[in-house]
Amino acid sequence: MRLFLTGGTGFIGQAVVRAARRRAWSLAVLVRDPASAPARWIASQGGELVAGDVTRPDGLLSAMAGADALVHNAGVYELGAGAAERERMRRVNVEGTDAVLRAAHEAGVPRTIYVSTAWALGPTGPAPSDESQHHPGRFLSAYEESKVRAHEVALSWRDRGLPLATAMPNGVVGANDHSVFGYFLRLYLLGANPPMAFGGDAVYALVDVEALAEGLCLAVERAAMGQDYLFCGAPETLRATFERWRRYPGGAKALLWLPRWLMWPMMASLEPLERALGLPAFLSRDTVQVSRAHLNYDAAKARRELGWTHPDVDAMWDRIVAEERALMGRRRGFVERLRHQPVVEG
Repeated sequence: MRLFLTGGTGFIGQAVVRAARRRAWSLAVLVRDPASAPARWIASQGGELVAGDVTRPDGLLSAMAGADALVHNAGVYELGAGAAERERMRRVNVEGTDAVLRAAHEAGVPRTIYVSTAWALGPTGPAPSDESQHHPGRFLSAYEESKVRAHEVALSWRDRGLPLATAMPNGVVGANDHSVFGYFLRLYLLGANPPMAFGGDAVYALVDVEALAEGLCLAVERAAMGQDYLFCGAPETLRATFERWRRYPGGAKALLWLPRWLMWPMMASLEPLERALGLPAFLSRDTVQVSRAHLNYDAAKARRELGWTHPDVDAMWDRIVAEERALMGRRRGFVERLRHQPVVEG
């Protein structure tokens, strides 16, 4: 199997590299800077580095020649993004997806897995939902809108004959996580989480990044082209997730759950401070806004058709916390311990 991977230097992509390596696949990875630390790590894992950028289509077609499968995982995720980052999100997530899938179609790649998101189907109600749900067209964040538009692009290429299946993970979590959950967990482990929270009623079905990477490789091997697959863990409320973290030594355990309308102005005042520290605005108005939504999706189809499994929730968090503590212990300074690091360590 020769796999062509985009987004291999990111949080999910690095897990896919590890999963592909376990299968002894031949791996070619599109990277913007072959000299960067994440790219050098990919090379150390036996991956072939292909210099390029999803927003610059030149060279994509020739790079995919001979690939048995493509996993298009490149994307930009950020809540609380400023204007420049929102534009970059649109270019990478939407225009980049169009460029990559166009090249895959022209190159005749026989199997393409597009890594979308459960947000592409829109918020659920409190009850579980599946792949048949359609997005209502109202957006809670710029990220959600960009991924909905990118999902539409992917489906349009499928309609034009590209052999493509979509993979739609729920919120993805793991050690060195760049999402808001990663930042909230590191704040807690650093003993610095604020004693108040919001959105405790929101239901998510968070998925372990290592389990997701295994699911993406199973999709490469087994997915029926033309189909859509959700990847989700067990659903629970945000309040239950935070209570689960109380099993680990860390910060404030008793939280005051405040209404969203009260948190909105507080988050607005924190956004410029976070950016000044070189952090994403994970405490932001966007974060408050998306907590209005449930993402209670079920991965029954992936379990049934791909043979995919997901770890028990306690086992998942035990592993993530242990790995996160080990990573944080190698860094110096509060901000560096809190910050997502762009390269695999160790």
